[in-house]
Amino acid sequence: MKVDNAIIMAAGTSSRFAPLSYERHKALTVVKGEVLIERQIEQLLAAGVPEIYIVTGYKAEQFAYLVPKYGVKLLHNPDYLTRNNNSSIWVARDVLRNSYLCSSDNYFAENPFRAEVDHAYYAAEYAEGHTAEWCMSEDEAGNINAVTIGGEKAWYMLGHTFWSRDFSERFLSILEAEYELPETADKLWEKIFMAHLDVLKMKIEKYAPGVIYEFDTLDELRQFDESYRRDTRSALLKEAAARLGVREEDLVHITSLKSRTTAAAGFAFDCGGRHYGWLYDTGELTELAPEKT
Repeated sequence: MKVDNAIIMAAGTSSRFAPLSYERHKALTVVKGEVLIERQIEQLLAAGVPEIYIVTGYKAEQFAYLVPKYGVKLLHNPDYLTRNNNSSIWVARDVLRNSYLCSSDNYFAENPFRAEVDHAYYAAEYAEGHTAEWCMSEDEAGNINAVTIGGEKAWYMLGHTFWSRDFSERFLSILEAEYELPETADKLWEKIFMAHLDVLKMKIEKYAPGVIYEFDTLDELRQFDESYRRDTRSALLKEAAARLGVREEDLVHITSLKSRTTAAAGFAFDCGGRHYGWLYDTGELTELAPEKT
């Protein structure tokens, strides 16, 4: 079937990518000389995908330059702070057909997209050992028949998906029926998919290691792009290093400090065997009690 379009989801706050995501949307991170979302857009265009939509929310204004540069179309998700990514699917419901559904922060070492696709699928990589990721099994027809959180010797969800028109119509019908339920607000769309595997038929698209990358934290990005060890591209981390009289590469194990009312309250990190916290609102840098392991 011919691909109609691609929807790139870029509404979320990516709080685990603190503090870089506080300063700039994660999708606009430069990785090995390329902006993440720009690399993905260029791969889609090179594959012959005719239309590209970006669902924005957090820091939506930072994506405006992509419209004249690439001819993409922006869709805004006003509920990005109060609902999970099912709300981005809802915002894009009028354009979902034979569609790639992508995360804006994936890095594809090879172009995984093409102009024609045979069936709905979820991209996956194989885990020989234990993984905490969402693992899939398949029936004799090759359709996903179970998804478990965590497993081993299994294909786990990683990267993009492709929705056929039939899959899109079936999923949107279910989403419409469940959207206003209080328990739906916090669900990933994958959770809704998992609850309806009997009618939502999707296969596993299997990729070799080293094709699809996802960086949840700055520490993970540093493993892929070592230039971030000495230069975090973060004004906040540069200031934190300066206050402590250390190098940026000495700040490790960086995590988000949660807030109930905003995208994030601040971030924590280790340095020289000590644990520190930085609050965004005040710029306060304090030593914290060591995290329990």
